[in-house]
Amino acid sequence: MSVAELRVRELGHDRLADWDSFVLASPEATFFHRAGWKRVIERAFGHPTHYLYAERSGEIEGVLPLVHIKSAIFGNSLSSLAFCVYGGPVTANAEALAVLDQAARSLADRLGVGHLEYRCLEPCGFSGMTEKADLYVTFRKEIDADIEKNMAAIPRKQRAMVRKGQKFGLVSEIDADCLRLHRAYGESVRNLGTPVFSRRYFEALKEEFGDQCEVLIVTNGHDALSGVMSFYFRDQVLPYYGGGTARARDFAANDFMYWEVMRRACERGCRIFDFGRSKRGTGAFDFKKNWGFAPQPLHYQYLMRRGDKPPELNPLNPKLRLFIEAWKRLPLPVANALGPRIVRYLG
Repeated sequence: MSVAELRVRELGHDRLADWDSFVLASPEATFFHRAGWKRVIERAFGHPTHYLYAERSGEIEGVLPLVHIKSAIFGNSLSSLAFCVYGGPVTANAEALAVLDQAARSLADRLGVGHLEYRCLEPCGFSGMTEKADLYVTFRKEIDADIEKNMAAIPRKQRAMVRKGQKFGLVSEIDADCLRLHRAYGESVRNLGTPVFSRRYFEALKEEFGDQCEVLIVTNGHDALSGVMSFYFRDQVLPYYGGGTARARDFAANDFMYWEVMRRACERGCRIFDFGRSKRGTGAFDFKKNWGFAPQPLHYQYLMRRGDKPPELNPLNPKLRLFIEAWKRLPLPVANALGPRIVRYLG
């Protein structure tokens, strides 16, 4: 069959189930390719989305989720996928890949964006695109069906931190809402100099993805010390939004928290623990390496329509250091009030 027989369309309500069926059946797809992200991003941030799919004779052969973010300060971009660490095109064949890429480039021209971005787990190989090399990595590792083997696989010093939390009598609980998580997360990211997401965003994720979106809270019997929102996809668990209060370090609560995610995921039948994206040279990068996870380069590619360099909206950018240090000193209520207005443009 020829490429001409493939048609590119934008996702409507009538094809949501077909999109997700294709994603679940595609080995290269991730949780971030699920159609529910379209509703979450539109609802929580108000950004227009363009979920493109290639079909032939009614059958989907490829998907490409895109989010358009336009800001006078942070620029004008079209990304697959904003607010997600993965999300580049996923296709059943080279023909579908080519037509979706061409459709995205045409859309980028019509929208007048500064750049088009694909966030890929594996090398993308698209022509005319610039890759941001050796900055972002992900940490993914197989976990054993035997819980104690997973504990034994944690390097000694990090395992001692988990044991420390256990000795303090910490317990993990599953929350039905996001209130305690957002409090711990908001304090944590303020201390890192990063604007916080709104609680509405967390609630939208929980509502959209149901039991595939789990909120775990660690307490010392009464106080919530840390919390994390994890996503479940096929046989994978992805602890995605996590943080702790100032007292969490005294109790090794964050270390205990991630062990509890791993333990519970193991009981749930998961075989892949995805620790997510980090930037080289950061504390998060070192923390994940200490768990015995090996960094795997991520392949983010950019088609530059304006300028010649990809954006540098990350804490390693020297131009952002003053902002980061000032944000750390904001009173927590002020940071939590201002943060969602800023972070919605930092997809």
